[in-house]
Amino acid sequence: MTTGMDRFAALMSGQTPDRVPIICNLLDQGARELGVSLREYYSRGELVAEGQLRMREKYGYDTLLGMFYSALEAEIMGCRTIVYADDGPPNVGHLVIHTPEDINKLHLPDDLHAHPRFRELATCIGILKRESAGRWPVLGVVTASFSLPAMLMGIGQWLDLFLSGDPELRNRLLELCSQFCSRQIVALREAGADLIVYVNPVASATFITPQKSREVALPWVIKDLEVPGASGVVFFNGGGRINPILADVQSHTGIGAYYLNPFDDIGEARAILGPQALIAGAINDIRLIDWSTDEIDREVERIMHAGKQAGGFLFGTLLMPFRIPDENIKALVDAAIRHGAYAGNRP
Repeated sequence: MTTGMDRFAALMSGQTPDRVPIICNLLDQGARELGVSLREYYSRGELVAEGQLRMREKYGYDTLLGMFYSALEAEIMGCRTIVYADDGPPNVGHLVIHTPEDINKLHLPDDLHAHPRFRELATCIGILKRESAGRWPVLGVVTASFSLPAMLMGIGQWLDLFLSGDPELRNRLLELCSQFCSRQIVALREAGADLIVYVNPVASATFITPQKSREVALPWVIKDLEVPGASGVVFFNGGGRINPILADVQSHTGIGAYYLNPFDDIGEARAILGPQALIAGAINDIRLIDWSTDEIDREVERIMHAGKQAGGFLFGTLLMPFRIPDENIKALVDAAIRHGAYAGNRP
């Protein structure tokens, strides 16, 4: 049996796998699989790992996601309240930074494994790594230093600070966030993550101009990866368009894989990046809540056609909403398997 790791390995060595690898970013749905609340589900790494393993087996995609929820990073940085919903991801309920003085008080854990929430995440990744037995890549996820402040102080305050605030205060905050990001990458790899998904929405062209991204955000991408290195790092759009910043990121960081926004053109990305980089094209998974199975099939076929022409291609989702019907998740993966098969490997 060809595994997800086989497919990734083929792409990374410049060969063509039997079909396009499929990344299906299901998170909260694991609680539904286990019949527990989201609060209980995310309380223990063992539960999240079990949910991830069951969902990969159920739907048949190619990766395992070693992630709880984005707000976990804020929790480790001092957020005291996480707000749980019945049908969506847990969110920050307490901003760590309210005043400039709070930035100076910000403290990083010396050892991430000493934090109980990170220990649960590391437990989850360790189980996924063991149970995968080299068959399915385990993905770890970090928020870039340039985007993490949005979770700590709110996106509006962060935009104000880096666009027109005190440069010394801004750089102090970014330095702390960069140290945290770098330590996380190292710790996630130690826990067993095969690939690191590096999420940087605020640096995207959806939030700021490419020139501003080059001037203010790019130096921190470089710094985040200075110690842990760019090997196995995937630059993830985080919900924003990244084609306008691809050339800068690639030429200055050595990152070899890029996870596009649904509104980024796949062919354009290939022209920018050249033949060596891997490209993941993403479906607009919010639409999966309401789309019919025929609409899903047509959109997957369109993305796969563009991706196969580009080469070095993976098919992916963003973070899939909890309200996507089960039959639509199945339809998505089934369509990706069917339309992603290369000649001679049709199912």
